[in-house]
Order: sequence, then C-alpha cells, then structure tokens
Amino acid sequence: MNKKIYSICFALWLLFCLFPQSVQASEADYRQGIKALTENKYQEALYYFEQAISGDPDNARYANDYRQAALKAKDFERPLQFFQKALAEHPNSANLHLNFGFAHVDKIPVAGSITQVILANDALTEFTKAIEIQPTWIGYYTRGESYLFWPKIFNRASMGVADLEKAMEMQKKGPRHSYHVKVYIALGDGYWKTDQLEKAKAMWQAGLKEFPDNASLKGRISLQGDELKNLIEAGFDPAKRVNTDLSELWEN
Repeated sequence: MNKKIYSICFALWLLFCLFPQSVQASEADYRQGIKALTENKYQEALYYFEQAISGDPDNARYANDYRQAALKAKDFERPLQFFQKALAEHPNSANLHLNFGFAHVDKIPVAGSITQVILANDALTEFTKAIEIQPTWIGYYTRGESYLFWPKIFNRASMGVADLEKAMEMQKKGPRHSYHVKVYIALGDGYWKTDQLEKAKAMWQAGLKEFPDNASLKGRISLQGDELKNLIEAGFDPAKRVNTDLSELWEN
C-alpha cells in the first residue's frame, strides 16, 4: 500500500517538474520564432512557432503569431495541416480549434468560389468546437461575425446576431477594452442584415457613446439607403482579407 502511494506521489511530482520545463521550452522556441520572423526567415520562424505550440497548445499568443507568420510567408496550407495534427493530439484545446478555424479563414481570399464556401463552413465547425469546450468573448464574437458573411439565402444572420448578443453580454460584465467596439459594429450589422433597422441604429449609437472616435460607427450613423447597404456589404466581401490577428486581446 505504501509503495503504491509512493509511486503515485512520485508520478505527480514528476509531472509537476516536467510541465514548467515544457512551458519554458515553448517560450524559448517562441522567442526564436520571433527572432527569425524579424529577419524574414519565414520557414525557420514557422518551425519554431510550431515547436512552441506543441509544447503549450493552449497558448493563444503562440498560435496567433504562428498564423500571422504563415500569412507573411503566403503559406496557407501549412497551418491547416499543423493545427489538424496538433488537434489529433490535443482534441480538447479550445485555442487550437479557434486558430484552426482562423487558418481556414486566412485561406479564403486566395481560394476559388466553391472552396471558399467549404473553408467558411469548416471554420464555423472549428469555432463551434472551441465554444463548446470553452465559451469565450472571442469565440462568440468570431462565430457571430462569421455567420454574417454568409449570403441571405443561407439564413445564418440570425445565428450571428444570437452569438454577438452573447459576446455583448460578456463584455458588459467585465472591464472595458478598446476591441469591444467590434461587437457594437458587428451586432448593428447583424440587426441590419435581419431587417431590424431601428435596433441597428440604436446599437451603433450606443457604440458611439462608448467609442466616440470610431470611424466605422460614424460612417454607419451618417449613411442610409443604398449608401449604407454598400458600406456594410463591402465588409463582407470574401475576396478581401479578414484581419484575424488576435494580438490586441493581450496587448490592450
């Protein structure tokens, strides 16, 4: 009995010792990746970022900067393959699912029209898995905004509104951040897409009270009719790259 207890305690101690070392190693790899990136050594940077993520799969900073490096390298396939492999080893990592979804979004502008639909749907699948594992502001905002990109015939705008309303509830419960303006814009757009024009205007006006210098909100408030329609729809053009850089979440 004593030997069994000793074995269990030893195993726990060993795991405790090894985990910090793994995190430290990941941070060292991450720094190597940043260094390589500043020197425009993209393939070297991607390698080190992958090593960092493998050692610390829930680190959002590592995964985000890895994707941004892949964008600079114009390598859209490598992140898809890497995150798929990483998820086979860590299927319950919300961070990996979220960034796997973003990797699909990153490829959409360079894909054909049929492939764009497949990529967009696969991205939604990953965002949903991330939310199921860990409901977060960024998860609901991201999936909600993604639903709004779909043409009206798919009837997904109302699903986007529901997600964005959850994101709004979350941000109202915590400290104010500059990136929270995105939900005011997106939720207003969602109301507009679901023919709730008064609610759309009210949301944009509420956003302006919180963020009075925001140009996107000012533009929406000042326009109407076809001009407003053109402004909003221009933001949902699949040929235009969506900014999937999450660094403001921890830099703010």
